[in-house]
Amino acid sequence: EVQLVESGGGLVQAGGSLRLSCALSGLTFVDYAIGWFRQAPGKEREGVSCINRHDSSTYYADSVKGRFTISSDSAKNTVYLQMNSLKPEDTAVYYCAAEIKPVGIGLAMPLYDYWGQGTQVTVSS
Repeated sequence: EVQLVESGGGLVQAGGSLRLSCALSGLTFVDYAIGWFRQAPGKEREGVSCINRHDSSTYYADSVKGRFTISSDSAKNTVYLQMNSLKPEDTAVYYCAAEIKPVGIGLAMPLYDYWGQGTQVTVSS
């Protein structure tokens, strides 16, 4: 059974940093991508960043480019999202998701096959 478990969310002041973790289990494939998505209250879920575990290519939404960094640790089967210079508008529930056998790299949600339960990030002004 494929499982993704997010952790690392919390409350931080604007300008601060958080590192989210996405622990993966049950993924027997070697060709997959992990994406981070977020959903703020009253808003649609949106893509934040993703990484292709096969070739380590990455992609960022314009809203987080230069502030967020996605990385992976194969030994720990974990993908991280380092979030710096946080803004109140980054407040949301953050989800990680897995896309099996990705074609290219991107944040199209229908292409992602497995999802975690989410972790809350709150940025105070």
